[in-house]
Amino acid sequence: MTKVVETPVVAEEAPVYGGGRFSEPVRVAGLMKLRQPESFDALLLADKISAGLPVGAATHLGRSLEVLGHNTIHEIIPEATLRRAEKKKRLSKDSSEKLYDIARVLDQTARMFQGDAEEAARFLRRPHPLLDGRTPFDVAKSSTAGADAVLDLLRRADAGVAI
Repeated sequence: MTKVVETPVVAEEAPVYGGGRFSEPVRVAGLMKLRQPESFDALLLADKISAGLPVGAATHLGRSLEVLGHNTIHEIIPEATLRRAEKKKRLSKDSSEKLYDIARVLDQTARMFQGDAEEAARFLRRPHPLLDGRTPFDVAKSSTAGADAVLDLLRRADAGVAI
């Protein structure tokens, strides 16, 4: 039997996983409160996203976004789109990919700032010169390429080259 584990969200009510103990797919799935087996990997997460994530994934990620001072998930997925998805109990592949992009950025930002939600939020909300004066959150929510640009900035900062 496969054991199922729950991983916490970045929001203040739950701790952030640190260090190398949990893989990125497990941490990112945790931000969206996806139930997963301990052997959860990138391929399983890709399959879940392709099939459409449960609507509750948006709700749970929205709680993490509240820490950033953003009051709703609707900046990423329009309210009408979420209402339609609630009838099907599943998000579209496109909406699921948008959630995944933001969850990856939130995960990496939390790791960069060692779980300090206030510092992570400050980074994501503050215009950054290496992003043409745009905020990392605005760039990340614009597209997958935008999320990748923010992740690249965070990796460079971790290596001591940016931020």
